[in-house]
Amino acid sequence: MQALITLAAFLLTLGVLVSFHEFGHFFAARCCGVRVLRFAVGFGKPLFTYHAKNKTEWVLASIPLGGYVKLLDGRDPQQTIAPDEASQAFDRKPLWQRSLIVAAGPFANFFLAIIFFALIYVSGAPQLPAVLQSPPEHSVAATLGLTGGDRVIGWQDLGSGQDVVPLFGDFERVPSWNALRWNLMDALTGENGFALELETPAGASLVKSFYAKDLPKINPDKDPMLALGILPALTPLAEWQDLKLGPIDALLFASKRVWVITKVSARLMAGLFTGNTSLKQLGGPLSIADMAGKSAQVGWQPFLAFLALMSISIGLLNLLPFPMLDGGQLLYDAWELVAGKRISTSMQEQLQKVGFFLLISMSLLALFNDLQRYISP
Repeated sequence: MQALITLAAFLLTLGVLVSFHEFGHFFAARCCGVRVLRFAVGFGKPLFTYHAKNKTEWVLASIPLGGYVKLLDGRDPQQTIAPDEASQAFDRKPLWQRSLIVAAGPFANFFLAIIFFALIYVSGAPQLPAVLQSPPEHSVAATLGLTGGDRVIGWQDLGSGQDVVPLFGDFERVPSWNALRWNLMDALTGENGFALELETPAGASLVKSFYAKDLPKINPDKDPMLALGILPALTPLAEWQDLKLGPIDALLFASKRVWVITKVSARLMAGLFTGNTSLKQLGGPLSIADMAGKSAQVGWQPFLAFLALMSISIGLLNLLPFPMLDGGQLLYDAWELVAGKRISTSMQEQLQKVGFFLLISMSLLALFNDLQRYISP
C-alpha cells in the first residue's frame, strides 16, 4: 500500500508541475499570437488525443515523466508553413516575445509555488514556534550569549557591513521557526549579517547582532546551522500556533517565502559548480518519489508544501544556461540582443549536444546518489 501511495504521489507531482510549466509556455505563446501545434503531457504512445478548434492537439502520453509544447516554427525542417500562417510562427516574432514565451514556463512554476503556499496559509497551518534550544558550545550563538528558551520575535537584515547598528522598531515579525530557518539560510548563503529581536523566558527583550564576518561559511563538509548555533527547541505539538492569514496577506507572505527559497536554492545550486555544495546532495527520481510519498502520507498541507518546493526547483533548473533548457534559449536571446543577430542553426545544434551530455551526466549522478541512499547497506 505504501508503495502505491509513493508511486501515485510521484506521478501526481510530475504531472501537476510539468503540466503547469508547459502551460506557462502555452499561455504566453497564445498571448503573443503564436500557434501551438501540440500540448503533450508525458512521452511515448498517446493514450488520449483531443483536437481543439484552434488546431492545437492535446495529448496525454503513456510515460508521465515530462511534457512539451510544440510551436509553429519555421526553423523546424519537419514543418511546412503556409504563407497565411507565417505571422503565427515562433521564429517570426520579435525578440522580446520569444523570450517571454521561453521564460513563461519557469515563472509559471514560481507562480504555482506561491499559490500552493498561499492555500496552506489561508487554511491555517500549525507552526513550530521560534523558541531556541541551548546553542552548541563554540557556536556563534553561544559566543553572543544566546540561551535555551529564548524566543525569536523579530528579524532584521544587516547586509554585508561589519559594524551596522540594528534599527529598533524596524524588525520584521518572525511567526515561526520555519520562517526563521529560511531567513537564516538566506543570510548564510548570501553572507549577510542579521539581527534578532529576542524575548527571554523571563519576558525581557534584547537584540543580538550577527555580523557577516562572524558567520560560518557554506561548505560541503560541515553543517552551517550547527556552527551558527541557532536551533529550534523541542516543543510539544499542543504549544504550536496556527498561522492563518487572509487571502491577500497569504499571497504576500507566500510571495516573500518563494523569493527567499528561490534565492537560497539558486545559491546552493551555484555551489555545486564552485565546490561549496556537495554533489552528494543532488537527488534523482527515487528521492523525489520517496519525499512525495512521505509528505502525502502526513497530510495534504505537507504534500502541497513539497509540491511548492519542487515547483521552485523545476523553475530554477530550467533557468540554468544549458542548451536544451529554457535558460539556454534565453542565453541565445541575450546573444541576439547584444550581437544583433541570431546564433546559427549549426552552432545551436553543436551546443545542443553539449547540453544533452551535461544533462545526462547530472541525471546519472543524481540517480547514483539515490541508489547509494536507498539501496546500498
